[in-house]
Amino acid sequence: VQLQASGGGLVQSGGSLTLSCAASGRTFSQYTMAWFRQAPGKERTFVSAFRRGSTTHYADSVKGRFTISRDTAKNTVYLQMNSLKPDDTAVYYCAADPGGRIILSSLTNPSAYNYWGQGTLVTVSS
Repeated sequence: VQLQASGGGLVQSGGSLTLSCAASGRTFSQYTMAWFRQAPGKERTFVSAFRRGSTTHYADSVKGRFTISRDTAKNTVYLQMNSLKPDDTAVYYCAADPGGRIILSSLTNPSAYNYWGQGTLVTVSS
């Protein structure tokens, strides 16, 4: 599985960005797809996930501001980010679990994912 993330950039506080992650593979609709982020000097943390192509999950810090969605025809998952804050500044990574095997309790654990995109930088200025 190959993942290609894009859409990062520089935005002012309160602004919006949409990240995209295109995945290879024939059974994308069954994938668990997730977004993580890593700020400078900090650990990689969970942002959002589309589990087994059906349920969505969000970190508390982004609930109500970020929306994960997917386009199965394009094998792409999106992360719409609104009301961005300087604390959202990070490199954003998409991750995939093609078999949908990650259990719910491990969804937020980056070690549970075997496939990663290259990361896209989001910088939010104050």
